Amino acid sequence: MSATARKFATYEDLFDLPDHLVGEIIHGQLITHPRPASRHAAASTGVSGQIYNPFHQGRGGPGGWRILFEPELHLGPHILVPDLAGWRRERMPELPDVAFFTLPPDWVCEVLSPGTARTDRADKMPIYAAQGIPFLWLIDPAPRTLEVFLLRDGRWSLEHVYQEDDEVRAVPFDAIAFPLADLWS
Repeated sequence: MSATARKFATYEDLFDLPDHLVGEIIHGQLITHPRPASRHAAASTGVSGQIYNPFHQGRGGPGGWRILFEPELHLGPHILVPDLAGWRRERMPELPDVAFFTLPPDWVCEVLSPGTARTDRADKMPIYAAQGIPFLWLIDPAPRTLEVFLLRDGRWSLEHVYQEDDEVRAVPFDAIAFPLADLWS
């Protein structure tokens, strides 16, 4: 019986990908998927639009955050690209001029699509928990839901599920409210 040696992906493998693919390295394996389709892109742009000014800029809200779209995260051996991530400014006072971040964010938002939902839930969620990221949002444009998770004792706890046109007031951005329906239009 012969065993096939498994080649672990390297950071350099990401450079060889075509521009239309997003690449991540999870548990040593190169995972690729196409750039987001329109509903996915609209949902991530919509949530970013709701929280960026009040939390990143401090306009109409408390400020105190750095919110970034598709940052590359190097978390231990994993290279992940969430749809959105945020760091409290006390942890990241200045935005470093870097290609990727090694400091785990305080909040991650993943927009689920048929091609990414399994990876986001089964692979990335446990990595985010192991890194101690306290807040996670999962947005699913198909059923029009937002699931809000908090990390408690190293495990994700589902705090709330918003749906359709519910008013969202979700941690860690609960200083403001916005209609979930804005993500679907």
